Amino acid sequence: DIIASDGEVLALADEIITAESAEAIQQAGINTVDVFPIHRIGDSVTQFDRQLRIVGNERVNAAKFLARFFGAETADAIDYAAAGITESVYTPVLREIVEEAQEADDPAVSLQQQLTARRQELVPHNLTLHDILAVISYYIGLEYGVGERDDIDHLGNRRIRSVGELLQNQMRIGFSRMDRVVRERMQTIPDIKAAAPKDIVNTRPISAAIKEFFGSSQLSQFLDQPNPLAEMTHKRRLSALGPGGLSRERANFEVRDVHSSHYGRMCPIETPEGPNIGLINSLATYARVNRYGFLETPYRVYDKEAGIVTGEIRYLTADEEDRYNIAQANEPLDDQGRFIGKKISCRYRDEFFELDPDRVDLMDVSPKQLVSVATSLIPFLGNDDANRALMGSNMQRQAVPLITTESPVIGTGMEHRAAKDSGVCVIAARSGRVEHVAGDQIRVRADDQTTDTYKLRKYDRSNQGTCINQRPLVSVGDRVETGEIIADGPSTDQGELALGRNVLIGFMMWEGYNFEDAILLNERLVRDDVYTSIHITEYECEARDTKLGPEEITREIPNVADDALRDLDEEGVVRIGAEVRAGDILVGKVTPKGETELTPEERLYRAIFGEKIREVRDTSVRVPHGESGVVVDIKTFTRENDEQLKHGVTKLVRVYVAQKRKISVGDKMAGRHGNKGVVSKILPEEDMPFLPDGTPLDIVLNPLGVPSRMNVGQLLELHLGAAADKLGYKIATPVFDGADEQNVVEAFKEAGMETDGKTILYDGRTGEPFENRVTVGIMYYLKLLHLVDDKIHARSIGPYSLVTQQPLGGKAQFGGQRFGEMEVWALEAYGAAYTLQEILTVKSDDIWGRTKTYEAIVKGENIPEPGVPEAFKVLVKELQSLSLDVHILSEENEEMDIPDSSDVEDEETVTSRTLLTMLGEETARETEEESFGEKGFTDGVLDDEGAVVSDQSEDEKEPADGQDEDQE
Repeated sequence: DIIASDGEVLALADEIITAESAEAIQQAGINTVDVFPIHRIGDSVTQFDRQLRIVGNERVNAAKFLARFFGAETADAIDYAAAGITESVYTPVLREIVEEAQEADDPAVSLQQQLTARRQELVPHNLTLHDILAVISYYIGLEYGVGERDDIDHLGNRRIRSVGELLQNQMRIGFSRMDRVVRERMQTIPDIKAAAPKDIVNTRPISAAIKEFFGSSQLSQFLDQPNPLAEMTHKRRLSALGPGGLSRERANFEVRDVHSSHYGRMCPIETPEGPNIGLINSLATYARVNRYGFLETPYRVYDKEAGIVTGEIRYLTADEEDRYNIAQANEPLDDQGRFIGKKISCRYRDEFFELDPDRVDLMDVSPKQLVSVATSLIPFLGNDDANRALMGSNMQRQAVPLITTESPVIGTGMEHRAAKDSGVCVIAARSGRVEHVAGDQIRVRADDQTTDTYKLRKYDRSNQGTCINQRPLVSVGDRVETGEIIADGPSTDQGELALGRNVLIGFMMWEGYNFEDAILLNERLVRDDVYTSIHITEYECEARDTKLGPEEITREIPNVADDALRDLDEEGVVRIGAEVRAGDILVGKVTPKGETELTPEERLYRAIFGEKIREVRDTSVRVPHGESGVVVDIKTFTRENDEQLKHGVTKLVRVYVAQKRKISVGDKMAGRHGNKGVVSKILPEEDMPFLPDGTPLDIVLNPLGVPSRMNVGQLLELHLGAAADKLGYKIATPVFDGADEQNVVEAFKEAGMETDGKTILYDGRTGEPFENRVTVGIMYYLKLLHLVDDKIHARSIGPYSLVTQQPLGGKAQFGGQRFGEMEVWALEAYGAAYTLQEILTVKSDDIWGRTKTYEAIVKGENIPEPGVPEAFKVLVKELQSLSLDVHILSEENEEMDIPDSSDVEDEETVTSRTLLTMLGEETARETEEESFGEKGFTDGVLDDEGAVVSDQSEDEKEPADGQDEDQE
């Protein structure tokens, strides 16, 4: 038996030592215990026959130890903080103090004096012999299953470094630099008494550190806001990357994997696909960060004496939670809060047991506490495979706000909360009565007769180019309460998150148009603007001071017809409301040309007309290829108005062009279960399959998209949606705690429908019924940001890379398509020799050949033989640099000369300079504009001499860590 010094029996022989009794034994000052190791799974216990001695490190809690000898009242009266004792104390010294105090007249005073006097001995700041013995004892115990090894991936061993802490680290660096400068200056300034503080202190290192942190840190990211959910998720993101973190290459599988301590703290579902999987996570719904940076999750407390689950909520960190048996949130309780079942399903760390109610310590708060906000918006999540749920969570963040929003028929009950907390809705700050409602503002007369004015955002541009627009929900005379939503934002409907539309969907094959996840659409969705969204593009024009003189934003543009200037005002900026198409001028701008030697006539002109005759070239900002729309806003910034313009910029104009995009072939769509696809055909309404009552389907999906993907949630949503639509109400089915198959069948019966959810469909083209009955219902379907209008691209003449002389890649650079190694094999296999030859020469990096070819096309002559590609010359030069004397021989075995691009140009060679003379001034200007648009010369890909400034295609640029790119 284990008996304390005051005679209390702490544990009997052959009794199992629990965490509570182990704690009591330690606090009683008992330092060694002989035990038999046990292995415990749930209620079953296995005992090993080897006896083991466990040794402590002689530390106790002073208050608990003293209470044994002097009673709780005396022990509590002592001011431990004043004595400098804030942690466990060394037992042998405390025992000596106890013995002295027992002999004293006033034990409390004696204890206070002794504790203060012997603080150094009570709390030693070095390792003691007992510490080393306890460490060795712990290691021996580990061998026999007593104690546990630390896990580096456990959330008790990982903490969050928030923005403030990261900024503090940068500031510390800045301050230390400043400190060094101040010390140096104080030593070097001759008359220190006459010096002003500004002569000594230089604050630049601090401001540089702050600017660097917010400007170029890996974790300072451009807010992802195509819709409110994406914005909120980005703000709740946790990243293991960044300064002081891991790198993608070094992160092993264990770091990325889901851990049992993530429960209720980090979402096991929502994480990007691709190289960042598991390194970037999302905060769970109810998780919070404590003051030390550890994640906490809430639990309800189970009162063992009363046998009821109380309303008390305790937030626990991962290492605190490891001691408890935790019941599941949907464990049934009676009205008093008692468990109904005899055995309770509990979780202890990463294991699940059926335990008696008296063994339960805590209970989950809600079934959705283990997932993130985005994942908690997926109905029937428990019926989906985890991989598809991951895609569903990620794709909801890419949904485009539609013109007419509609909340889901089948939701999860989280839609209202998500919309309210995202911050896109207008919320009443005080209760009162509405006295004025307009499109752009709401006025509320508060109860104290003062007026609150709420301004609404109208057609603003989000970071991703989607439209932010707020619409009032209240009318004049309405009573509003504090916290009520009075105006909807983008992707919200009556204060609920509404990312897509409820549409009638059938699962069937249709002429192969939904092969491989393709989607067949009804033309009604285009005509009635069901999936129409507004996109706003921003164009920027800067006028700078150049070496040759200042650039000017003006309407006076050389060699431009009046027709092209009809929408520009006298400043040279397009008017609001103008409809613009590709190539139209948005902001007229001219740049001074390089001065050449003036002829006598030109000198005379200069003398008469002043500087007006100076040569300028047109560098206006034009609408790029494939873009069009209506100008909705213009912002002008100048130096005079004290705007913070960049160095060397005299004026800045921003033009916002909006366009309505209907759903079209090539657009990506998805449901909430990872069931994504691309629109392959838009069918006339009369050709779509229709129901017996004549209603045509809106969307036809491929039934083969369900079995292997195991996202059966979409079928349950479809079925319940059909029943709910017929019954005329909306259904909330929370994750892990919502409707099941049985409820769906009951809903079918209530709605008077077939219980298998299938119906006869008729072919819209022939009117004949299809052979088999088809699953049809209402599903919530989203249109995603991957729109075909942004991806389609064609190149005419465009910029070339400086080193390789090959066309640049990517739409942003007006680049070409890469014809790679495998594509070459394909042409070789076909024997398409001439096609292959021109792709590798005149369409790529044969400078002489492509110039000659252009010339031949312009003059209407036959296309000449290709020359030598630049890549070949680079290869030869590289071999020569490796000391290999490479010569090129002709078929006749004669040495061939390779013309070098640096050689003097052939007199007949067409260059950008000689094009003018050949085609006549006018046509050349037009050619230049057509071919390069704003992305060529004017946008800094080429400078005026034709040299390439930017040589990295947009496709190659890596996204910032943590900014998801759609990995497909």
